[in-house]
Amino acid sequence: MRIRFLPLLFISFIALAFYSCKSGSINLFKAASPHEQYKRKLETAGLDKTAMGAAWINAASASIQKALTITIPYKETGYFAADKIPAAAYKFTATKGQKIIINLIKNPAGTALYLDLWYLPDINNPKLIASADTLNTPVQQEIDYTGNYMIRLQPELLQNVEYTLEITSGPSLAFPTQSKSSNSIKSYWGDGRDNDARKHEGIDIFGSFRSPVLAIANGTVTRVNENNLGGKVVWLRPKGKDYTLYYAHLDEQIATEGQDVKIGDTLGLMGNTGNAKSTPTHLHFGIYTFGGAINPLPFIDPITKTPVNISASVSNLNKTLRTSSSVNLYKSPENKGSVLSTLASGTIININSATGNYYKAELPDGNIGYVNSNQLVQTTKPLQRLKLNELQQKAYDQPDSLAPVKLNLKAGQTVNVLGSFNNYQLISDENSQIGWIVK
Repeated sequence: MRIRFLPLLFISFIALAFYSCKSGSINLFKAASPHEQYKRKLETAGLDKTAMGAAWINAASASIQKALTITIPYKETGYFAADKIPAAAYKFTATKGQKIIINLIKNPAGTALYLDLWYLPDINNPKLIASADTLNTPVQQEIDYTGNYMIRLQPELLQNVEYTLEITSGPSLAFPTQSKSSNSIKSYWGDGRDNDARKHEGIDIFGSFRSPVLAIANGTVTRVNENNLGGKVVWLRPKGKDYTLYYAHLDEQIATEGQDVKIGDTLGLMGNTGNAKSTPTHLHFGIYTFGGAINPLPFIDPITKTPVNISASVSNLNKTLRTSSSVNLYKSPENKGSVLSTLASGTIININSATGNYYKAELPDGNIGYVNSNQLVQTTKPLQRLKLNELQQKAYDQPDSLAPVKLNLKAGQTVNVLGSFNNYQLISDENSQIGWIVK
């Protein structure tokens, strides 16, 4: 689908243009992401005025508007073909305090495949917050705002590249006790207190009496005091952050006010002072911002979830398949996801990537979504043999009467029907040439 034959002259023009601009004015621009630098090279070389260059720039913008929805952790293996001008974008939610780790493996390794991470205050105002470097170092981004985020992938022009994208999340801070285990957390944010008269504004981490309570970030101890609820407490402000860490119910405070500490330094010893006198030894750990207390668990939760293995066959990447029955095209790779459309049996799709048991599929009109891999079959076996009528003598490049004509056929000629889309059928003739004809 969407095969584009690129004139040798145009390819030579691109190579010459980029060679010429390496020492040109591009170096005078301010620092930008690798994707933005490449865009500027296109513009400097005048390629943004060509159909291919403009299509690359437009694909980058359009992908943001039609980003699919994924859930972290996520993993996919995909393929970008040189005869297309693709870009892919994915939206997901993340919580303040998490650290998102994005790993991108490319084949061939030296291929230019740009990865950008965006924060989405709203879909029309994305804010670029991180990009993969040219060395392909994993992106590690601490999440400062709970909300929607987006990843965009786009290769340079004229590049074939297979890739594996893996996104995981973990804590942005260390664990405040020596246990380093989620099993030691026994009371969570929002649990009822005093017969539900108030809510728990932190988490309780249980451990041995007078065991060390640790600094979980480099920072400054801002206060060491005592109060009725927390007993002996220590307040720590991590360097460069807009929140303060709160350690309560200590049996002894070791840190001093104004002290600069590093990760792993002992701030105090665990106890049950304050209103915890009748409870087992534990640390009440909280995080406070200018707006009040927030859930501290995402900041320290040691559990890192891993994505499911890819079971859909990656041998189908960049291949044309068809639906084996009426199937749903989903916005996310799960049966509970939003349904974008329902595809009739025999619908032709192209496979862009695989994740879990799903394929990210592209329809002939450019719309994309996820389809269960078990509901697709190869097009090698035709659906039927068809004798053409007078209205079916033109075979188009796309299922559109305004598309270029690929084949001129004859009325009465017999062809193989490989699949369909809307009011068109994909056929192959006796020479295995394919095209779209009206039904």
